[in-house]
Amino acid sequence: MSALGTPVSALGTPSPSSAGVLSEPSWGSALPGNLTLGNLAIEVVRKDIKNIHLSVHPPAGRVRMAAPAHVSNDALRAFAIGKLTWIRRQQQKLHVQERENPREFIHRESHSVWGRRRLLTVIEHDKPPFVELRHTRLKLFVRPGTDTEGRNALLEAWYREQLRCAVAPLIERWQKKLRVQVVKVFVQHMKTRWGSCNHTAHTIRLNTELAKKPPVCLEYIVVHELLHLLEPTHNARFIALLDQHLPGWTNRRDQLNRLPVRHETWSY
Repeated sequence: MSALGTPVSALGTPSPSSAGVLSEPSWGSALPGNLTLGNLAIEVVRKDIKNIHLSVHPPAGRVRMAAPAHVSNDALRAFAIGKLTWIRRQQQKLHVQERENPREFIHRESHSVWGRRRLLTVIEHDKPPFVELRHTRLKLFVRPGTDTEGRNALLEAWYREQLRCAVAPLIERWQKKLRVQVVKVFVQHMKTRWGSCNHTAHTIRLNTELAKKPPVCLEYIVVHELLHLLEPTHNARFIALLDQHLPGWTNRRDQLNRLPVRHETWSY
């Protein structure tokens, strides 16, 4: 899984109240399946896995812990206490994450395509709508009276198609190199992840937003998810595989995490 960030870290923006120094460890139950440490709530999900996995999610630095079913709550508490500095460091780093302004899909509005800014040109015509990328212009051909929602839907569909076309040769090349096989690739809007992998079904999912980022970032996510077919967890072996097959992957990850992310109303 590639959260909007890294294994044991994820890209997001913490709320002001979640930053700062925690009080002395004082554990209790927040919600069923949750643990609290001072003003920090940790969502705990029990799974049939071998190791504990900690991640921080956007937009408010939500903390999630996936844990083996047999591990006691006391052990989880001790693990989380040991990771408090890391959690706060990730939330602080992500606090400054730039977010795009809400898009109105109007003439001369700036939009990103493969890491480069393009100015939107809206052209009304009484024909089927379509999108055209021409030099520095992203042209949106719509029927007269098409509202913001309609323009957004048209552009989203275009981004999905761009990503599908770009990912196909990457999948083909990296499948052969890694000696893995993907059954299906899903391209969709994802709020908290750049991508994910179902290693049992041999499918991967990619966030449509990747079509707005540099191509090297897309390749990093593709390799990351394909490697989960060899190693489902973010353990030392997984990191070693990344180092082996994609040297310098941390630079790509960091570049992706520094780029502005989509502005929207987040909910869980």
